[in-house]
Amino acid sequence: MPAGPRPTGPRLLFSGAALVLAAALVTGCSSSGGSSSSSPGASGSPSAPAPSSGNQLQDDYQKVIANVLPSVVQITTATGLGSGIVYDTKGNIVTNAHVVGSAKTFTVTLANSSKALEATLVASYPESDLAVVKLNSPPSGLKPATFGDSGKVEVGQITLAMGSPLGLSSSVTQGIVSATGRTVSEPKGGDSPGATIGNMVQTSAAINPGNSGGALVNLSSQVIGINTLAATDPDMNGSAAPGIGFAIPAATITNIADQLIKDGKVGNSGRAALGISARTYFNADFQPSGAVVVSVTAGGPAASAGIQPGDVITKVGDTTVTTLNGLTTALAALQPGAKVTVTYQRDGATKTAEVTLGSL
Repeated sequence: MPAGPRPTGPRLLFSGAALVLAAALVTGCSSSGGSSSSSPGASGSPSAPAPSSGNQLQDDYQKVIANVLPSVVQITTATGLGSGIVYDTKGNIVTNAHVVGSAKTFTVTLANSSKALEATLVASYPESDLAVVKLNSPPSGLKPATFGDSGKVEVGQITLAMGSPLGLSSSVTQGIVSATGRTVSEPKGGDSPGATIGNMVQTSAAINPGNSGGALVNLSSQVIGINTLAATDPDMNGSAAPGIGFAIPAATITNIADQLIKDGKVGNSGRAALGISARTYFNADFQPSGAVVVSVTAGGPAASAGIQPGDVITKVGDTTVTTLNGLTTALAALQPGAKVTVTYQRDGATKTAEVTLGSL
């Protein structure tokens, strides 16, 4: 659904009304039917100079667009549209889980064609907001994207965001990497899985509804992320905050996509886990004050460290935990195999445990 007011942070980009919005946009930009126009030459004014061909940065942009845009597609469901990235020559396309939602079949439009192609869901992994769909009859000449090294993404690098914002297919916007290592929680509702995702790339490139699932690209023509979220500004009535968007990093994309294509499920998300189920704990004043452990996985990280059902986790490392979402966010910033001190309450006493984190 269209990004709307949300005072607490980033908002999903997928827009079920994107086609309508795009039509309104085009109509609003059209010329008045009662006016006429003429070229500068016809009016006697000097002709504009020809564009310079010596701008190296411009040349770089155009080269990247020529290299990568053919790998970016538009995905349409019964309720809206989003974007996707061609993953291989077999017709697999990676996108956001919130783009596919509960749909099983899709129409896909390639960047260099107006023909709608039929596609089917391979599998979805809402926990990382990623999914793979596959073209039923992949055309010849399908061009998979090249994915970059997430470890080499640095603040200040130039980025291009490619996708179908507001239904305007094959659109490109420009910005820089504003930050790395962001942990962002999506709002839950509709087709949004409400995932908490770590290590996201923050970019100033404009991201709008319909960009979800599209490519965030560097000047080496490598995909460094999937456009997923845009922030909203509570001081602007919840409208999109200019220049604050987030993309799932390439390492996460390839890890999850490879498993979905091979096995139809994810056995190793690359995300840290305690091996528990939990819920938000409310104190005597009905205020959230931790995450109470409901159950522990036998032989899992928490069980091995002595954490039991009924314990209330209040801190992970130096991060205070007051809700289940806070616990999820704290873990999303950590890696499997890391050792962390977990602080918890048991029978009114504060205890700590050294936990070696497992994998979600």
